Amino acid sequence: MQILQTDRVVIVGAGLAALYAALKLAPRPVLMISPDELGFGASSAWAQGGVAAAMDRSDSPEAHAADTVSAGAGTVVPEVAEFVTKAARDHILDLTEIGTSFDRTKDGGYVLSREAAHSAARVVRVLGDQAGAEIMRALIHEVEQTPSIQVLEGVVALGLEVSEGQVSGVKLAHSDGSEPVLLRGAGCLLAGGGSGGLYARTTNPTRIRGQVIGMAARAGAVIADAEFVQFHPTAIDVDEDPLPLATEALRGEGAILINKDGERFMQAAHPDAELAPRDIVAREIYKQSQAGKEPMLDTRSALGDAINDQFPSVVASCMRHGIDPTQSPIPVAAAAHYHMGGIACDLNGRTSLPGLWVCGEAASTGLHGANRLASNGLLEALVFARSCALDIDSCLVGEASGARVFPEFAQSSDATPQEAIDALRKTMTDCVGVVRDEDGLEDALFMIAFLEDNHGHDEGFANMCATATLIAAAALARCESRGAHFRSDFPDANAGDGQRSVMTYETARSIRDAIVKDVL
Repeated sequence: MQILQTDRVVIVGAGLAALYAALKLAPRPVLMISPDELGFGASSAWAQGGVAAAMDRSDSPEAHAADTVSAGAGTVVPEVAEFVTKAARDHILDLTEIGTSFDRTKDGGYVLSREAAHSAARVVRVLGDQAGAEIMRALIHEVEQTPSIQVLEGVVALGLEVSEGQVSGVKLAHSDGSEPVLLRGAGCLLAGGGSGGLYARTTNPTRIRGQVIGMAARAGAVIADAEFVQFHPTAIDVDEDPLPLATEALRGEGAILINKDGERFMQAAHPDAELAPRDIVAREIYKQSQAGKEPMLDTRSALGDAINDQFPSVVASCMRHGIDPTQSPIPVAAAAHYHMGGIACDLNGRTSLPGLWVCGEAASTGLHGANRLASNGLLEALVFARSCALDIDSCLVGEASGARVFPEFAQSSDATPQEAIDALRKTMTDCVGVVRDEDGLEDALFMIAFLEDNHGHDEGFANMCATATLIAAAALARCESRGAHFRSDFPDANAGDGQRSVMTYETARSIRDAIVKDVL
């Protein structure tokens, strides 16, 4: 294996968290690993709602933190909620200064939307539903002007080298498959996204399939809250992979959920109806779908023709499939959207492995608990990207030369068949989805083991299987329903305060192996 050495900080990922961390590390040289062309393939660019921040005088970080804790179903770490919400305003101002064109009022204030489980309108947005794309545009422009940042496009990370208990290198390969190259750098920051693409029905870019979480887990990192996968209630139910999203801000503007019989079903499910926490809305949507009642989002009375200007991305997604939301309701379904779990880290973004930091959706910071508050995802990415950058910089001594890195990849045809990836994704949707039970979770673990045994020589697929194993094993171990994790065989939450889950891949694998042994 080719071995390269650099004194740059290696950042795995190219979404909002990775870009922001790279900028905050400047002028310290960094090397960003991007599977796709910069700006493409990152979940951040697809985020429609915006960034949650207490920007109005009538609002406060304390109220924002309280909403975060409440939505998290007993497993949010209050210290983390306070840390993140206090920093929110500074990051909005910072993004504005960089050049993000947030929607503004006539008097210069920020246009604020209200989303589910927020007690106030505090979601800062861009052109209604294009916040993620606009923030990414501004950050990419800034990165391209920053000489200390090198970006390797079309490259993926496959694994971590751990030497004497410390992360010392990252194995890289070409996105289309190649022999790996080992890159040893000054430090490693994982910012490579979540796990939504592990599911057949997802709103995430399909390349993001839990690989970063899996590679850290396989290296021995502690994983927290793996079972808590958030399903967005209003993915647009059309023949696309991934499913396009109908942002929650539509319901914040008054859109209602109905079924094919024209019945509003959320009023009987929760006092906040369409603005109930996401897990509740997702389960009600799922129930309607399972009953053949065809759930739909009706924007006609609330928005009418204004949807064209306020939510152009949603309209474009609908029109691709012959749906005019000004004339008819939008068919919707619950789909894997955001992984609250991930690589456990502290307020500095440090993981359990020395030399390894994490931020963005791959991290489990304790902010989201069992049910992420809407639009807290981009905020968390910003806050922890800066925390990681400051901590990494404080750990490194001296100046780096900043010499650029140019790995050469030898071709390889040893890739996982698409059929195996499809089988893994279908297993996760069918058995580890919106509603779970013991039999289904055990079936999932058995199938994941089978797929890994047959195709685990491909490290990328082995990483996917590791994350899938952790999600299913943690879900099996949690014999209660809490937030986004719903067990039909344990429909109630356990008494008392909720507890976060902590698991290593070794433990998850032992759970999986015991099930395989019982079956065989």
